[in-house]
Amino acid sequence: MTRPLALVTGGVKRVGAAIAARLAESGYALALHGNSDAIPEDQLAETLRETGCDWRGFQQDFLDDGAAESLMEELVSHFGRAPALVVNSASIFGQDDIDGISEQQLRDHFRINSIVPMLLTTALHHRRPTEGERACVIHILDQRVRNPNRDQLSYTLSKQALAGSVRSLAVACADKLRVNGIAPGLTLTAGEYSDQQLANITAMMPLDRLPDPADIADAVLYLAHAKAVTGQTIYVDSGANLKGFDRDFVHLGTD
Repeated sequence: MTRPLALVTGGVKRVGAAIAARLAESGYALALHGNSDAIPEDQLAETLRETGCDWRGFQQDFLDDGAAESLMEELVSHFGRAPALVVNSASIFGQDDIDGISEQQLRDHFRINSIVPMLLTTALHHRRPTEGERACVIHILDQRVRNPNRDQLSYTLSKQALAGSVRSLAVACADKLRVNGIAPGLTLTAGEYSDQQLANITAMMPLDRLPDPADIADAVLYLAHAKAVTGQTIYVDSGANLKGFDRDFVHLGTD
């Protein structure tokens, strides 16, 4: 039996790696994209070995013209079929605000965070047969698309554009695809937060916890199998979107 094939962009590190690991455990073959390299981080590499997953890494800089089509062509050539699932997890995260925003920052953020995921969706649509089960596309968003703050402006605008595409692409591609989104809250930190600050931020959440990568992977697996669901966004954020925050989390909880 041929395993269903999933493409996970940004799938070799961090949240993307957690999603890829869960898909490997669930019986998917994997096309794992990375920006500068496509070498899985250690924990993911161990999962790939343990599960016997049929996988390959694909390095592609999404700032390059034609990146989405090139990636899709390369993986179809290797696996001999188009993916049944595409998880658009790759993104960049800048620190600009209204005083520091530039045209180049906007271009880069929109290309990686919005345009390439949209083009991967259309590229998949072009390659899927009209008959048979619909493929699934999942955009990884951010809870701030519902209640934006003034920080990381290029990032926020680009993620809002991607969030807006969920419903439009779900309609446009409905004959061959289901398109949904997942909007995580604060999930992984890279040393920016002290233990006390994280405890304070956690106390701000309606569920009194922060999401972790496994929670996001759970939502991906649900949407991958939810054949009657399209055009929806699931907030995996412990309720953060139910509240408004004036600043990014890194600026909160320090008192």
